[in-house]
Amino acid sequence: MAATQFLGAFNDNLFKQLILLLATPTAAELAAGTGSDQQATAQIIFAAAFLIFSGVAGYVSDRFQKRTVVVTAKVAEILIMLLGFLGFFWYQHFGLAGLFTVLFLMGTHSAFFGPAKYGILPEMLRPSDLPRANGIFLMLTFLAIIFGTAAAGYLLKYSGGEIWIGSLACIAIAVLGTMTAIAVRAAPPAQPNLEHGWSSWGVPSEIIALLRRDRQLLAAIIVVSIFWMIGGIVQQTVNSLGKTQLQLGDERTSELAASIGIGIAVGCALGGYLSRGRVNRNVVVTGAIGLFVMLVVLALPGGEHQHLLGFYGSIPALILLGIFTGMFIVPVQVALQSRPPKEEKGRMIATMNQCTWVGIILGAIVYQACILILDAVGGPRSAIFAVSAVLMLPVAIFYRPQDEKLAEE
Repeated sequence: MAATQFLGAFNDNLFKQLILLLATPTAAELAAGTGSDQQATAQIIFAAAFLIFSGVAGYVSDRFQKRTVVVTAKVAEILIMLLGFLGFFWYQHFGLAGLFTVLFLMGTHSAFFGPAKYGILPEMLRPSDLPRANGIFLMLTFLAIIFGTAAAGYLLKYSGGEIWIGSLACIAIAVLGTMTAIAVRAAPPAQPNLEHGWSSWGVPSEIIALLRRDRQLLAAIIVVSIFWMIGGIVQQTVNSLGKTQLQLGDERTSELAASIGIGIAVGCALGGYLSRGRVNRNVVVTGAIGLFVMLVVLALPGGEHQHLLGFYGSIPALILLGIFTGMFIVPVQVALQSRPPKEEKGRMIATMNQCTWVGIILGAIVYQACILILDAVGGPRSAIFAVSAVLMLPVAIFYRPQDEKLAEE
């Protein structure tokens, strides 16, 4: 399952970063008026698929074997990557609009994959093993993000305009991911008699009742939404910092984005180790405060290009940002997996996905508003890190999850 997730995350981030880099203008294009930042559009399109399909994906995850859902999603990924190859091949004809269509399909695939991939872990493991398992799972996920994000920049640089050649690798990786998915151990459906209704497309009444009863679960859902709203803003800001403000090439910009992934991989492993057998409140608080501090550091003005850290200073700062991110998110993810009853885990993860992507859409809107304001006043792109820090501050101050030991069996 971890191998399947690794390969899927690699493909997702390689493809999405290729589009985000194509959608990010260089400083010269911006000055000449020949380019505009369309990253927010890409993020909203990707997130819209999650909002539309996450609810029914949660129903499918609880109604059928999660392994069956995983394998089906991976087969669909092969077809979507084939369409992505055609989108790059005919980029001169269809442009970003064609790739945005494929991006929506990829979001749809990920919406169905999400509840099954996270919901299957509690079915395969003892509750006390969930923190370490999530640490390993998320560490491999963000290692995939590192490689996928970094590879995108080099593909754009060395493809000589023939990106479709490099995109053939995405098809091969999707095939390999399908093969690893077939090896995943099957478990019985969580609720085989679950009836389908209109509520399956939104938030089921049982999940609403569960969130009303369990305030810790509700708080975790809200915090995850805020976290991914900030994450969406930061990803776009790093791309814009590199290409537009620091005037770097695609490969250097992708190295900045990959630096966060390196840190998150370390932070997830650390968070899983420190949280072993329990939901550790101290790990969450440390991660949240560290996140806030590093966002402030990345926003500091000064020096060349109005950015104090510059390219080489930003790399260690982004790695530290990633470490605190991993420490923060692992215990929260464990709480969302361990607290719901077994028969509602898939729909709970689906609800989390919906709230997550509401946050990402809001993040895209905030990012676009910041871009418009900064362009109007001539401000640096790095100022958006300060906006992200302000959004993170209430979480760092007020969020204190319940520190609890997880069951052994």
